[in-house]
Amino acid sequence: MERKNAWKAYSKNDEKKLNELCEGYKDYLFKGKTEREGTAYMVKKAEEAGYVSLESVIEKKKKLKAGDKVYAVCMGKTVALFNIGKKSLEEGMNILGAHLDSPRLDVKQNPLYEKNDLAYLDTHYYGGIKKYQWVTLPLAIHGVVVKTDGTKVDVVIGEDEDDPVFCVTDILIHLAQEQMVKKANVAVEGENLDLLIASRPIKVSKDDKKKEKELVKKQVLEILKKKYDMEEEDFMSAELEIVPAGKPRDMGLDKSMILAYGQDDKVCAYTSLIAMLNVKKPEKTACTLLVDKEEIGSVGATGMQSKFFENSVAEIFELAGYNSNLSLRRCLKNSCMLSSDVSAGYDPLYANCFEAKNAAFLGKGMVFNKFTGSRGKSGSNDANAEYIGKIRGILENNKVFYQTAELGKVDLGGGGTIAYILSLYGMEVVDCGVAVLNMHAPWEVTSKADIFETEKGYEAFLTEA
Repeated sequence: MERKNAWKAYSKNDEKKLNELCEGYKDYLFKGKTEREGTAYMVKKAEEAGYVSLESVIEKKKKLKAGDKVYAVCMGKTVALFNIGKKSLEEGMNILGAHLDSPRLDVKQNPLYEKNDLAYLDTHYYGGIKKYQWVTLPLAIHGVVVKTDGTKVDVVIGEDEDDPVFCVTDILIHLAQEQMVKKANVAVEGENLDLLIASRPIKVSKDDKKKEKELVKKQVLEILKKKYDMEEEDFMSAELEIVPAGKPRDMGLDKSMILAYGQDDKVCAYTSLIAMLNVKKPEKTACTLLVDKEEIGSVGATGMQSKFFENSVAEIFELAGYNSNLSLRRCLKNSCMLSSDVSAGYDPLYANCFEAKNAAFLGKGMVFNKFTGSRGKSGSNDANAEYIGKIRGILENNKVFYQTAELGKVDLGGGGTIAYILSLYGMEVVDCGVAVLNMHAPWEVTSKADIFETEKGYEAFLTEA
């Protein structure tokens, strides 16, 4: 059952295609660090490939037919792409589903304060993180500020070479005796993950004694006003996310890996997008669904638990000439889905956390998790054997390297994806994606070979499932 290393099978032409794919992926990682940026990136690429917005089709009262390509967006954070196939929609769709959000720090709604001539932004962490990993790193601010008149201002600070960066500070080792004996989950408290953003007080006249309070904070507000026409109260209607600053990098002397922020789950989102754009005229309608909020339970209007996907499919049905709600239900039931999410890569330095026969190894291709969940498969979508067999046949016919895995040892590992939510429609669903080292850390590691094989696998699935 040992899987082969994909690198050993590659020709020069394969490696050329692999490198082209991974260069595009790194571009997306840098330009799509947040779910808003990711959605905008996906929409731009889709439009360049001939996709048109579902809203424009509705407004023009056009009918959809085989070969039409449309996309729908929810609140700028979730996007669904549809390539209408030759077969009846009642026969179902082939669906790829990934998520665009990643663990990070979010700026609170009343965040700006000053202490001892240092100005900070108060934060609340988002998703599952090891809090101690987020201190002393160069960090950037990404997001939007929306004013009361509806004006929206995009914010990105810390990514250009001339930009300042920010950080969460940590206590020096010389004074860390008490911290060093704490458990890792409390060594750095969540309320201490505040972002240091300034230290220079604004200049005031010597006669104006009343203004000599919180001069560093006033300096920050002066800068924000000048650059973004932003008042302090505008933080209340802002969504500002703190992410690691800097570009993705090739990793290793052989440049066989990628080191970057947010590869859970951007690696599956990007490979899903490319696979979708490469599919020309599918037999069954192809769909790629890229959602928000997976890291906090797929909740809210932009998460997978919302009705956005179902509503979009209902619109597709009406525009394609189907009038029955029963037809919609048949479509969803007859669909097949790959829940495109990452898996834990086997790390020899932490071998005691894995059961090696059922672990995902870097370089051995796309990873299938028949089930996720925790302990006794709690919270899992446990895929049917018949479906796994079908997918295996497609991958082997297309010479795609793949492997199967569990997320760590029984009673030790655990995790969830959007798979169980789509399975509620009665469709066949299985989790699959790319193995990741350092998952949920500020900088994660993937193998370029696994990225290449996963895109190939997704494309084969959309075409042949």
